[in-house]
Amino acid sequence: MAKKVGFVGLGIMGKPMSLNLLKASFDVMVFDINQDAVNVLVEAGATAGSVAEMGETCDCIITMLPAAPHVKSTILGENGILKNANKGLVIIDMSSISPVDSVEIANEASKYGVHMIDAPVSGGEPKAIDGTLSIMAGGKEDVFESIKDVLQAVGKDIVLVGDNGSGVTAKLANQIIVNLNIAAMSEALVLAAKAGIDIDKMYQAIRGGLAGSAVLDAKVPLILDRNFKPGGTIAINMKDLTNVMDTAHNMDVPLPLSSHLLEIFHALKADGKLMDDHGGIVQYYEKLANVEVKRVEK
Repeated sequence: MAKKVGFVGLGIMGKPMSLNLLKASFDVMVFDINQDAVNVLVEAGATAGSVAEMGETCDCIITMLPAAPHVKSTILGENGILKNANKGLVIIDMSSISPVDSVEIANEASKYGVHMIDAPVSGGEPKAIDGTLSIMAGGKEDVFESIKDVLQAVGKDIVLVGDNGSGVTAKLANQIIVNLNIAAMSEALVLAAKAGIDIDKMYQAIRGGLAGSAVLDAKVPLILDRNFKPGGTIAINMKDLTNVMDTAHNMDVPLPLSSHLLEIFHALKADGKLMDDHGGIVQYYEKLANVEVKRVEK
């Protein structure tokens, strides 16, 4: 009999992930404050239900939400998942929140006999759509193994990093690397654009060398097309970098590059770019240099 999987949060990432669970023949129940998103999933074969109902009827529940307050209210709130949750329920929080918040939620859930796995993802909307997200998980190994088939329906590289909080800590490290990579790439693109060379040809020349990366291949073509439609918004990544700095400061880990990038995010927010894709970091550097990175017109 197929597992019954609850899914809370049908946004840019959650909607395609839910569709992939349906494709994998799981019995899926969904909830989101956006009724249109719920309707899309119901039409695809899911059922709609409240989070409290999920706690009573589902084998596991995935939460994919913007920030810690949303996760806490969904799980711990007055009408949250734990309200009437069955013992043995597994909550898989795939949101990107701080390790402190994640461990706090896991400890509270354990008082109800409910297990929690923190399992944030990397890969953005394209990999959410094709079901090849990288998943970094934290929690008990036996619990992880019991829901690994669910994770395999939405992801490809799935690693249990350690106990509760380890997955979200790995995600913070991931976000440092990804966003600083975009920033470094942006500086290079703006320099080349100001020099007047063909950026597309430069990209083809360097992508096979040491400067090549998944970030380069994912973002340069979009930047050249001036396509900042969000796969991962500046808002979400600014939230992640804020969590990075809070966590780092609590452990006496100075992160000078990350702290500078967080200020760049705040500048982009002030410039009205908050809902652009984080590839839009390039716009900060473009404004400084008074140049635009784009394709050469033939």
